Amino acid sequence: MFKKLKLYAVAVCSLLSTQVQAEDIVQDFQTWGLIHANVNLGNVTGNENLKNWRLWLEGQGRFGNDSSQFTQAIIRPGIGYAINDKVTIWAGYAWVPNAKPIANPEGGKNFDENRIWQQIIYADTFSFARFQSRSRFEQRFFDEDIPEPGPNHVAYRFRQLIKFAFPLTFIHENLSFIVQDELFINMATAHKGWITKGFDQNRGFVGLGWKFNKIATGEIGYMNQLINRPHNTRPDQMMHILGVNLFLTF
Repeated sequence: MFKKLKLYAVAVCSLLSTQVQAEDIVQDFQTWGLIHANVNLGNVTGNENLKNWRLWLEGQGRFGNDSSQFTQAIIRPGIGYAINDKVTIWAGYAWVPNAKPIANPEGGKNFDENRIWQQIIYADTFSFARFQSRSRFEQRFFDEDIPEPGPNHVAYRFRQLIKFAFPLTFIHENLSFIVQDELFINMATAHKGWITKGFDQNRGFVGLGWKFNKIATGEIGYMNQLINRPHNTRPDQMMHILGVNLFLTF
């Protein structure tokens, strides 16, 4: 048991040490809530021909400025196909309305972002943990009144998430320790001066997961989000986030 706890501690320290410290950085405490449903169309329709097809239904609400006001929402539907029991490919759309402090706090307007996204997920269960790798590619479209926007030009971003869920069966069979990290890389972009090519942000999360039943799993924990703005008049941002997530599987 103690060897497992030491491994967990090492994983947490390694994760948090990846957060880059900037000389000029604005910090904020935020609260994020997420509900995500992974729907097997074969199960819900009873049609055997649809057993490999999936629906991705996701909604998020994010509250910033010390969790006192709405900051961002995400409505993200998609459709996927299970190549096998470990690999699934996906494509979908996301609508992302933004307010302060994501929107420019110095007179900037709220703005909407629209995304088209594609991803591949690899998931497996090992003797020591459940593992997931998610590689996502996004095409991002913005309102024209954002800083340095260009006429609705597209920005491209790659995201890589790695997640481990370590069962804490010595405490309870439904309890897990969650460690994950997601790296964001901006690709080619027409939004020069506002979106910088290269490292965009990093999100590290540690928390606890609880399996309520075969359908629902909840997670709660701390996320550290670092947003990098090396060639922007705005400073870098570091968000300290209380994350509350509910995952549903049908």
